[in-house]
Amino acid sequence: MAIRNIIRRFSSTIKRHECKALTGLCILVFSGMFSSCEKGLDDTEIYKPNGQLAKPEELSAGNSTIFTSSPKAYDQPAPWLTGEYSVRFNKGDDLYDRSRGTGDGPGNGLGPVYAGYSCSSCHKNAGRTKPAIHSGGSGPYGFSSMLVYITRKGGGYFPEYGRVLHDQSVYGVKAEGKLDVTFTEETYQFPDGETYSLLTPHYEITNWYADSIPPEELRITVRQPLRHVGMGQMMALDLEELKKLAAQSNYPEYGISGRLNYIMERGVYQIGVSGNKAQHADLTVELGFSSDMGVTNDRYPEEVSQGQSQMMGFAHYGVEISTEDMENVDLYMQALGVPARRKVNDPTVKRGEEMFYAAKCHLCHVTTLHTRPRGTVLLNGTQLPWLGSQVVHPYSDYLLHDMGPGLDDNYVSGLAQGSEWRTTPLWGIGLQSAVNGHTYFLHDGRARDLNEAIMWHDGEGAASRILYSRMSKEDRDALIEFLNSL
Repeated sequence: MAIRNIIRRFSSTIKRHECKALTGLCILVFSGMFSSCEKGLDDTEIYKPNGQLAKPEELSAGNSTIFTSSPKAYDQPAPWLTGEYSVRFNKGDDLYDRSRGTGDGPGNGLGPVYAGYSCSSCHKNAGRTKPAIHSGGSGPYGFSSMLVYITRKGGGYFPEYGRVLHDQSVYGVKAEGKLDVTFTEETYQFPDGETYSLLTPHYEITNWYADSIPPEELRITVRQPLRHVGMGQMMALDLEELKKLAAQSNYPEYGISGRLNYIMERGVYQIGVSGNKAQHADLTVELGFSSDMGVTNDRYPEEVSQGQSQMMGFAHYGVEISTEDMENVDLYMQALGVPARRKVNDPTVKRGEEMFYAAKCHLCHVTTLHTRPRGTVLLNGTQLPWLGSQVVHPYSDYLLHDMGPGLDDNYVSGLAQGSEWRTTPLWGIGLQSAVNGHTYFLHDGRARDLNEAIMWHDGEGAASRILYSRMSKEDRDALIEFLNSL
C-alpha cells in the first residue's frame, strides 16, 4: 500500500506533456498495478501534491481526483494515466483543441457549414466557452458557442435544414442562419426582502441561407456547451444502481419522481446518461465531429449539409477523421481528472452543505454513486479498467425530472419531454468562472449565477426553490458557497 501511495503522489505531479519523456519509467512503475486496477484503486488513501492524505469528502472521483483550482482544472489527466495511454491522451487532447481547416488532408475537413471549428471552440479547457446568449446571439458574423436545434412545431425537420442550425460556414458557402437573442427581465423578492431578477430568453433565426421559415412554423431550442467534467466516470456508472435510483426516486411529499431515459443508439435500445436530457449512451465523439464541425467519419460518412441546394457541385473528400483518432479524443475526455472538493473544513461551506440537505437538493443531486467493476470501453474497443469500482460524488442521479413550464423547450429526446431534464452533475461547478470566465448556468445559459439557476427550478424542483427562498440571506449565501466548493 505504501508503494501504491508513492506511485499516486508521483503520478499526480507528472504533467501530461512531460510524461512522454517518462513513458518508459511510467510503464515500469505501473506495470505491476494492472491487476489491481481492474478491481479499482483504493480511493481512501490518495495523497495530495503537498503530501497530506486526502479526506474522503475531497475525493470527487476516487482515483481520478486531481487537486487544482487553476484555469486548467478541467483539462488535466487523471493520476492513473501513464505509458501508451498518456501518449494517446496527448494525441486526443491535440485533436480536441485543434482548429480544423478546409479542404482535404490531416486536420482539415471543416464544414462546409458548421457550428464550431474545434471541440475546444465550444468547450474551452474542456469546460464551457462563454456563450453569446447574453450578447445577442451569433450575429451577422460572430461565433456563438451555442447549439441550436430547429424543428417544425408539428414535428419533423425542414427540407433545406437538419436538426441543428449551423451558423458558421467556410468561404464560398452561406451559413444556414444566424441566431438572435433578446430577453425580458422580471424582478422578484425573497421573503426577507432581498431582490433578484430572472431573464427569459426569446429566440429568432435571421439570415436564412435558403427558405425563410415563418416564426409561427418554427420551434427553436438553444443549448450552451456542457462542461466535460467526470465524463469517464459517467460512462462507467453502475447502471443497475441508476435503475434502483429510478425505482426509489419517488418523494411525493416534495413532488419528485425521477426516471431513466431510454434511447436507441447504435441500433441498441439502452439507458441514456449523456447530454442535457440523457439523450445519449456515449460521449457522441463521432456525432460531434460530424454535426458540430462538418467532419465526416466512418459512423457519419455524409457531409452534414448533404442535400442542401447550395452543396451542388461542392467537393466531397470522403472520410476526414479516422476511428482511431476519434477514439483518442474519447480517451482524452474519459481520462480527464476531476477537481477535488475544496474548503471542506470552512465553517461557511459546512453550513452551506447543511442547507443543501435542508433544501432537499440531494434528492435529485445525489451525492454518491459507484462505477461498475470493469470501467469503460472506448468507441473502438479499448478498455479503461482504472475507472472501475470507484466511489464518486457527481451530485447527480442522472435521471430525468420535470422542471416545470418555464424551462420547457418543447424538444423531445428519447423519452424526455420538453420540460424534462437530466439532473446536472455539480462536480467542478465552482471552478467554471476560473476556467471559462463566466457563471452562466442551465441548459441555455439564461441563469447568470447559481442563485438564478436555483430560482428557475420549478416542477419537481419547486420544493427546493421554495425551501431555499425561505432561508435567511446568510444561509442562502452559505449554500452557494458550498456549491462553489464542489
